[in-house]
Amino acid sequence: MAASREFLDHVAELFAPLGQVRVKRMFGGAGVYCGDVMIALVAEDVLYLKTDDGNREDFESAGLEPFTYTARGKTTRMSYSRAPDDALESPALMRDWARGALAAALRSRK
Repeated sequence: MAASREFLDHVAELFAPLGQVRVKRMFGGAGVYCGDVMIALVAEDVLYLKTDDGNREDFESAGLEPFTYTARGKTTRMSYSRAPDDALESPALMRDWARGALAAALRSRK
């Protein structure tokens, strides 16, 4: 689940308009936090955004796969889905996806 420093810096820059954003390395990848809530994760230089019932359909409609991992022969699906490639190249396009991820993360705290 490695993540390169260059990619993590790029992700932090994309999310900067949300406010206080930090990237924290974990398990070979990284978590992306806005304030104290995790809104995304990075694994193998792929960005996955937080999803829930409020925004999952947007990801599914765009054909974006959920994040899964396999441990001890069991595959687990997490509540994060791959970010769209075009949004990775455009802060303007990423803004709505990032806001949706933040909203999902805030809803999950309740």
